[in-house]
Amino acid sequence: MKLTNITLHYVQMKLKNPFTNSFSTVKNRSFIIIEAITDDGMTGWGECVAFDQPWYTEETIQTCSHILKDVLIPTIIGQHIHHPDELSSFFSPVRRNPMAKSALEGAVWDLYAKQNGLSLSAALGGGRKQIEAGISIGLKKKDEELFAAIDTSLAQGYKRIKLKIKPGQDISLISKVRDRYPGIPIMADANSSYTLADMDRLRELDQYGLMMIEQPLAYNDLYEHALLQKELKTKICLDESIQSAHDALQAIRFGSCRVINLKIGRVGGLSESLKILKLCEDEGIDVWCGGMLETGISRAHTIALASMSAVNLPGDISSTQNYWHQDITAPEVTVSKGCINVPDKPGIGFELNRDALEAFTVRKEHFHA
Repeated sequence: MKLTNITLHYVQMKLKNPFTNSFSTVKNRSFIIIEAITDDGMTGWGECVAFDQPWYTEETIQTCSHILKDVLIPTIIGQHIHHPDELSSFFSPVRRNPMAKSALEGAVWDLYAKQNGLSLSAALGGGRKQIEAGISIGLKKKDEELFAAIDTSLAQGYKRIKLKIKPGQDISLISKVRDRYPGIPIMADANSSYTLADMDRLRELDQYGLMMIEQPLAYNDLYEHALLQKELKTKICLDESIQSAHDALQAIRFGSCRVINLKIGRVGGLSESLKILKLCEDEGIDVWCGGMLETGISRAHTIALASMSAVNLPGDISSTQNYWHQDITAPEVTVSKGCINVPDKPGIGFELNRDALEAFTVRKEHFHA
């Protein structure tokens, strides 16, 4: 394929409900939607999932915009690309910036699957027709709000519940939830809000039978997580600390975690994600696919990745209706009996709602070979 036209759609969307973690409350979400067109007129779609502020990783929508338009797009536009894996060579002179790279690579994977008449799932090597869905619930001001959110999620059939925690909203919160829901699969996500000085507090979580605790310590740490994992019965899951297959290998060798949350944008794209999955499968490490409060484009890529056999736990891939009054893709992602159907149409398997995309787009930038 030869990429001849690329458009960056700068999109702003309002969440149905604010989402709060240990660092931030997100009410409005900005994206860069990538529209890539080949010389034969085929269109592929990608999505940049960085946030406006660098609270999750160092990347932001603004930094990704710069890297995309000034560095990455000029590198590949007009080039003949036979397989998406080739982008890693094109991008190799550019250090880090995984979310910017992933956005462009995602559009190329969509094009590659379409050109070969394959669903994205099949192009990646996925075999599942359905994936199990979990849901992430942000911090709430009142217990009643939290319980209502859990009740709604259980009624929708979600296979596991992820709860955000932070110092001061942790032991009591988990204790109340476990007392009220003694048998449900629960995990806790700390978003790097603890240190080793909180060791005793984190040990207390062992009594609640959690599936895992996600990223309790620093966002870029592997060593201290290894020390903590030795002291906990509860499995540690790493999120922000894993930005490449090399990071995953180090974490496994150090004993920093027993679970990895795999987010396509955070690790630089689907090609790098496949390397991480192979490593985890070989090493016996549990994997699930995380979400980024994204649109249906990124959600479609994540559904395809979650269809891989190495993904063995329910991920944060929930219904469109939990986040948006109107998405930019159709049909909506829906959860039935705790599962999501994997699309079998060529490419990402969802159609772009052009009217919705235009309604949410605040500006565009066009690039031509």
